Amino acid sequence: MLAGGVGAARFLEGLVRVLPRQEIRIIGNVGDDTEVHGLHISPDLDIVAYTLARLVDPIKGWGFRGDTFECQNLLRRYGCETWFNLGDRDLATHIYRTHQLRNGKTLSEVTSILTRQIGLRVKLLPATDDPVQTHVLTNKGWMHFQEYMVKEETNVRVYRVRFKGATRARPTKGVIDSIVKASGVIVAPSNPIVSIGAILSVPGIRSALRETRRRVLGISPIIGGRTVKGPADKLMKACGIEPSALGVAEYYNDFLDTLILDTTDKGLAPEIEHLGIKPVVTDTLMKTIKDKTRLARIALGELKN
Repeated sequence: MLAGGVGAARFLEGLVRVLPRQEIRIIGNVGDDTEVHGLHISPDLDIVAYTLARLVDPIKGWGFRGDTFECQNLLRRYGCETWFNLGDRDLATHIYRTHQLRNGKTLSEVTSILTRQIGLRVKLLPATDDPVQTHVLTNKGWMHFQEYMVKEETNVRVYRVRFKGATRARPTKGVIDSIVKASGVIVAPSNPIVSIGAILSVPGIRSALRETRRRVLGISPIIGGRTVKGPADKLMKACGIEPSALGVAEYYNDFLDTLILDTTDKGLAPEIEHLGIKPVVTDTLMKTIKDKTRLARIALGELKN
């Protein structure tokens, strides 16, 4: 599964209930990675890990449940910028990750240690161990995606998106094999541009998706022309892509076999089918564990067809 943050994590909560965890390989987005207070932050990897370990804050969808923010509050008192929220328990993850990276471990090695220590049995692989960062060109100039998303709260206009460092990056060991040898591939209902797009920007990953003989299934994060969470619709427009399930299908068209779309968008099914992609229409909103499990069962059933 190719995964971003919150949307992917919610779907995975259902998937792990219908598929043995040891059979799941997750390729995670690192384009959102950034440095805050000198610490290496991997937001999407952590959201997936915390969620599957049942540690995540269920309201925010990120960070630890019941975390405190005493360190951040004191940093603010000292005059530091604290627009990027980091809880006290969350900081432990980032301190450990940064220390290990500075001692020569790769991001994938550190991720493996962290996920094992919190009890996960799924394999979570960063798309690359090399530095790749998503930047957006706005009416205020170029900025890191986290600055656009968190500091600016997506209230600035975006004109372009780029993945800095992607052309020099290499897929993490095991990523290509995970795609080519998988019994099926799922593209999560994550932001097509900055989550899945950042993964696809790493040389070799998109071609592996085209070459695999197994089915590749995507789940549209766009319902009725709008995203359920986050700025996917805004960023799709900025990249000249229609913010709809059809736009998602066109963006993934070179490798996608099946697209699950919401019943709200059933009118787009014929156009998606015309692209050579099988449309599957169902309710895709994931409000409860029952919703997540049902959607996971549908996705797995389609991969077997």
